[in-house]
Parts: sequence; structure tokens; C-alpha cells
Amino acid sequence: MRKGTIGERFQSPISSEENLTELKASISTILGIKKLPIDSYEWESYFDESGQLCKSRDYVAAQILDRGLDPSIRPEAWKFLTGYYSWSSTCDERLMVDSRKRTEKSDVQRLYLKDAQGNPLVDKSQLEKILLLIYVCNVEAEYQQGFHEMLLLFRLLAEKEHEIYWLFQFFLQKTENSCIMNIGVEKNLIMLRAFIAFMDPVFARHLEGKGQVVEALFPWFCLFFQRVFRSFDDVWRLWEAFLTGLPCKNFQVIVAYTILQIVRNQIITADLSGEDILMLCNNIIDLDANELISKACITYELFIRHKEKVPNELKEFFCEP
Repeated sequence: MRKGTIGERFQSPISSEENLTELKASISTILGIKKLPIDSYEWESYFDESGQLCKSRDYVAAQILDRGLDPSIRPEAWKFLTGYYSWSSTCDERLMVDSRKRTEKSDVQRLYLKDAQGNPLVDKSQLEKILLLIYVCNVEAEYQQGFHEMLLLFRLLAEKEHEIYWLFQFFLQKTENSCIMNIGVEKNLIMLRAFIAFMDPVFARHLEGKGQVVEALFPWFCLFFQRVFRSFDDVWRLWEAFLTGLPCKNFQVIVAYTILQIVRNQIITADLSGEDILMLCNNIIDLDANELISKACITYELFIRHKEKVPNELKEFFCEP
């Protein structure tokens, strides 16, 4: 394939320089405001005496995307976000759901053993049993490295074994298996390549001249960006943004593009080789999730502002039909 092919397939909505200038101006404005996450008091105010949601699901999802969740309410809120609980359920109905899920999961042994002092110890063989059940329920999936890390994060999020299993299972379903190599990852990489070509054709041509750089970024999707953050809380913050389904479908690809834009100028100015570009990307390990989500949302706003120029494959991938 000759150089420039990708950039020529799509016409950029505005020039790359204008794109970056406008994006930086918007980011500097939005990042100047520190927004507090939803705490337990506010979360409880979303429900009536029967425990039924008295706000709209869209309102709650928008608040979560914009501000995130306080760690104290994250375990409960994630049950709604993943579909473990129905948004229209009452307290009594949720108790019934818990009982049913516990029964359905009764054949799974404990994830953790304890030492003589009562401290939890990771039992890798039991983690593998949980993962095996995940794959039994999703016959298209194949085992991949990194799922142990993801499952451990769910273990830190939830206390009960059946909750860990179902939250992880529902998380994969809710995100349309985007982190599974032979299902969603390949599609994400194809669309990331197309998105770069549309939004920043200069950068797209530069990357194309360095080999299979974009395709080599698959660990970002396989691990759902776990390793680009400074803390577990940042990982959960991004994942709960994905679970809201806002601001669009397949937001993970726009997040990946946004991360690439952080090192864009360095890649072009230094004319890094493909290997050095990957090393640079792999060394991104201390991002702030709130800042990343804000930047990615602004990128999406810029994208849909020129919706009439968006190729159909990108429109179908990101926008609701």
C-alpha cells in the first residue's frame, strides 16, 4: 500500500492545525473546573422510599460520565451500570436479584484463601476457574493475557464471589467484548486507524510510514487502558464512563486516539521510528482519568460537529442508528 492511502480515503473536517488549536482551547477551559464525584448522599437522593430510581437513567449516566463516582458508592452503582440491577428495580427486587445470582453462581469456589492471620491470599487456580466460567458463557472468546489483572480489579471492587463473577461478565457484555482479542480488539484497531485518518490525516500518513504502529497498540484495548493510569481509581473511573454508553458507542476508540494525541507532536517532531513510537506509548503510565475523559469528550464533540463529512463506517461505529 502506498503512503498516504489512508489519509486520502477520508477528508479531514478541518485542518490538523485548526483541529489542535481548537481542541487545546476547549480543554484549557474545561479542565480549569474541578468537579466533585457523586457521593453517597447524592446517590441516595436519586432513589425514592421504595428504592426505585426517581431520576432518569440518562440523567444519572450523564452525571457519572461528567463527574465520576465516589469510591464509597462505586460497588452499588456499578451493579446498575453493568445491568446486574435493572434501573427500574426496587430495593426488594434487588434483594431477589442478589439471591438468584448467588444461587446461579454457587458452583464457583472462593476466589481468595486466607492465611493464618486471616489475610486474603490470591489463589490463581481459583481465578482461572472464574475465567473459565466466563468463557463458557462466551464461546467466541479465547483466553488472553491480562484478564487476571482485570478480574483482580473486580475483586477489589466487590466483596462477594457471585458479585465478582456477574459484574465481570456483565462488564464484558456491556462493552460489547471490546477488550477480547478475537472479537472486539481487531475492530477497535481498524476503526482507530480510520478515525486518525479522518481527524488528523497528517498524523495518519506519518504513522503509516512507520509500519504497523496502530495495530501494535492492541494492549491498550486488551487491558482496557489499565496500564496508562496512575491508580486503580483512575481505571475504574474510565471504565464506569464506558459503562454509561456516553457520549457515544465505542468511546474506547476515541480515548485511544486522545492518548495518541498527547504524544503526537513528539512523534512527528522527533521523527521517531515505529519501535520508538511503541516504546513511547508503552511508557504512558501516569494519566489522570478525569482529564483523559474530558479531552476525549471534546474530541467527540469536534467529530460530530462535522457529521455530514463523516464516512459511513465511522458514523455507524460511533453514532446510534
